[in-house]
Amino acid sequence: MRLHELKPAPGSRKPKLIVGRGEGSTMGQTAGKGQKGQSSRTGDTIMLGFEGGQTPLFRRVPKRGFNHASKITYEPINLIVLEAQYKAGEQVDAQSLFKKGVIKNAEVPYKILGVGKLTKSLKVSANKFSKSAEKAIKGAGGTLQVQ
Repeated sequence: MRLHELKPAPGSRKPKLIVGRGEGSTMGQTAGKGQKGQSSRTGDTIMLGFEGGQTPLFRRVPKRGFNHASKITYEPINLIVLEAQYKAGEQVDAQSLFKKGVIKNAEVPYKILGVGKLTKSLKVSANKFSKSAEKAIKGAGGTLQVQ
C-alpha cells in the first residue's frame, strides 16, 4: 500500500450538502435559512454585542476609572534582590539586570526600592530611587546614577 492508495473508511465522510438548488435537492427554496428576517438575507452579520435593539450591555454598565496614555510604569526592584544577585563593586544597570533575569526587558524603566538590607558597595544606575534605597546604597558605600 502506498500513500496515494489511502482512502477514508466507508461512511466516515459525508458529501457536502448543496443548498438552494431546487426542490428536489431537499434544501431548495429557503435553503435551510427559514422564512424572512435578517438571518435569511445574504451578507447576514450581526454586530458584536447587538441585543436585538435593546441597549447593549457595554453601554448599560457604568464606566469607571481612567488610564492615562502617557503614564510611565516602573519595574520595581528591591535592595534584597541586588544583595543576592551582585558582588561588591559591581555595576548595576539595565543590561546586567536583564542578563541576571531580574527584569524581563532592558528597555522598560525600573525603580530601586528600599526593601531589604544592602551590605555591599554597588554602582547603581536606575531611572528612579526611593529615598530609603538611596540612603541604604550610600550607607553601604555605593554610588547612585539617575538615568
